[in-house]
Amino acid sequence: MEDSAPRRSRAAFAGLVGVSQVLGLASVVLTGVWMGHFRGGFAWNGSKQEFNVHPLCMVLGLVFLHGDAILVYRVFHNEPKKNVKLLHGIIHLLALIMSIVGFVAVFDYHRAAKIPDMYSLHSWCGMTTLILFCLQWVMGLLFFLFPVASAWLRASYLPVHVFCGLALLVMSVGTSLLGITETLLFNIMSTYSKFTPEGVLANVLGILLVCFGLVLGHLMTREEYRRPPNPEEEALSVHFKTLTDGGSPTTP
Repeated sequence: MEDSAPRRSRAAFAGLVGVSQVLGLASVVLTGVWMGHFRGGFAWNGSKQEFNVHPLCMVLGLVFLHGDAILVYRVFHNEPKKNVKLLHGIIHLLALIMSIVGFVAVFDYHRAAKIPDMYSLHSWCGMTTLILFCLQWVMGLLFFLFPVASAWLRASYLPVHVFCGLALLVMSVGTSLLGITETLLFNIMSTYSKFTPEGVLANVLGILLVCFGLVLGHLMTREEYRRPPNPEEEALSVHFKTLTDGGSPTTP
């Protein structure tokens, strides 16, 4: 009986992780279908087909891969912390690469089509999100994966790093919703209100992205799903507490 609650919690956690992956993958697939079927496919030649690379890369990188990079700390409870850090950093690097490819694609298309850059709310939010994402990745690299900062600085920055990761996921989903609406209004404004298949598909994509963000947010904020502290984390916590209490790291 005493073990039934933890077992139920683990089952709920596994189910929610599965739901998050279904939502994330479905979002990527729907983006590919939208751009591939309704918008003419993909290319890298300055045409509208090159623009189509942009939404696919952004949903794959800044939303799905970014969300999964955050999730690894919840999923791999029993793996050594160093291995989880490395996986976290690698997935974030892949997300960053995909996002940069997506940004290059849209700027290249704008240049070829002589369309102004960086005038819309979507573009402002997207550029802000990408810049902050780059800073977050570099800071994580320097503070945690290959730490050059002191234990005190790392302990101080850790809550900020965690918060920024979730905040960037929210920003990525919000920017994607702005991009979906902007694309629909540019391309099917006259028929959007008639529930055309393209409009319905894009709306469903937006709902999936919101649900993905909500499930990830729930998984990351529930205390019972948190990774159990290991000796490395406890030592860092003790180090920080000792310093803030006015002692020295070597004080018993």
